Amino acid sequence: MLVGIRLIFAVMAMIMTGSAGHALAKEIVEGTGMTHLHYLYLLLFFLVHVVVILRVMLRPNREPTSRVAWVVVVIVLPAVGMLAYLLLGETNIGRKRIARARQVIDELPAPASLVPDGAPQPDPGQLGDHAALFRLGESINGFRAVSGNTARLTADSNDAINCMVADIDAAREHVHLIFYIWLADNNGLRVADALCRAAGRGVTCRVMADGLGSRAMIKSEHWQRLRDSGVKTGIALPMNNPLLKPFSGRLDLRNHRKIVVIDNRITYCGSQNCADPEFRVKARYAPWVDVLMRFEGPVVMQNQHVFISDWMTYVEEDIGQLLQAPPAPAQTGFPAQVIATGPTVRASAMPEVFSSLLYAARESIMITTPYYVPNEAMQAAFCAAANRGVDTTFIVPERNDSFIVAAASRSYYRQLLSAGVKIHEFRNGLLHAKTVTVDEDVTLIGSANMDRRSFDLNYENNILLYDRDTTACVRERQRAYLAQSNPVTL
Repeated sequence: MLVGIRLIFAVMAMIMTGSAGHALAKEIVEGTGMTHLHYLYLLLFFLVHVVVILRVMLRPNREPTSRVAWVVVVIVLPAVGMLAYLLLGETNIGRKRIARARQVIDELPAPASLVPDGAPQPDPGQLGDHAALFRLGESINGFRAVSGNTARLTADSNDAINCMVADIDAAREHVHLIFYIWLADNNGLRVADALCRAAGRGVTCRVMADGLGSRAMIKSEHWQRLRDSGVKTGIALPMNNPLLKPFSGRLDLRNHRKIVVIDNRITYCGSQNCADPEFRVKARYAPWVDVLMRFEGPVVMQNQHVFISDWMTYVEEDIGQLLQAPPAPAQTGFPAQVIATGPTVRASAMPEVFSSLLYAARESIMITTPYYVPNEAMQAAFCAAANRGVDTTFIVPERNDSFIVAAASRSYYRQLLSAGVKIHEFRNGLLHAKTVTVDEDVTLIGSANMDRRSFDLNYENNILLYDRDTTACVRERQRAYLAQSNPVTL
């Protein structure tokens, strides 16, 4: 400690102009007993330390609490803190990958153009009091709210896979699929078998899995079998050499999306991974309780755009022409919009959406999420909703697969409960469903959790819709979860 103090004074003396400053620095250094070479090494370390602290303080798009926490870590544990910050402190996906992702988006048709000719467009009156929510969604990706959509909520995880396999078996032109986790279990292999059958009859099948979440599947014989059957495969955020990965981007940035698009007619969106509900890699928390919704209508092309942008970022194949295919005939249905977020999308997009939904609620809001680690704005929005009389219900799993996240989530409970938020813990498995219903007519369903990973580190995909009947189906499922939950009290 004394040497460090002397070093600081030596640096200050070196900054002084004239021979007096250098003489003072020399005297201080000699007083420490160090050689001049040691002094230069320490001076270099000190300067790097200062630069890292300045970067933490000046880095844009960072919450004040996060900024202060990193400054404390870097000051108290200089070497470890600087290394930790350089590896984990910034949402860095790599310059080459950012450039490629932006190039792909620029080459694809503009998201706003993905509106079939003749498709009915929602007017502000059709969107009720929630038109602003869809304007917010459009500001993120450029996808406009499009009418003429229909949807069906699958009964459970196994029913979701059954529906998916049936649609793949009926595909005529192409099947596109991306999952964060794809396991070589019963459901995972059923989907793989359906893809092999589709490729065998001439359907173009493209599948993509996250390099970390699906690493066991990617390394397995089943992945090779897909390739041998003619299925085109891609890996999102490949791991390659983990030791070199930090130099090209953070290890923990992942593609968390769950998307299926078939023949530009059908798409799926929700929390369901390509796996059994028993989820054998974490069987002690099973069953995994998920929701998946099957959509038809113009919103399919928006999910197609998201898949194609991911595919072309990692696979050398230009398939942008699929977005110029003749649209499906216009039909009656509700307005919907894809909201896709991630490290290369606008900062804080996902918490903006969640907070806006909370502020938009006038009568009731019901939410299910497995992980709750909010930013300050979202925690305040939750409390504000309950404080102004909105019936605010929040359902999370009783047992979480991450004890750290579970502890962090519960640290927010007291403030929420004091404001009047009703918190319930689901007891029959790990509630993995990510759903929000507002005032009985607006639903958000998708892959995004209410935590910092989904806010800053993961690529996520959600669909926002405005429809009383569809929202009633989702609200009924939420109430079923509520019936299997225990209330949390002060």
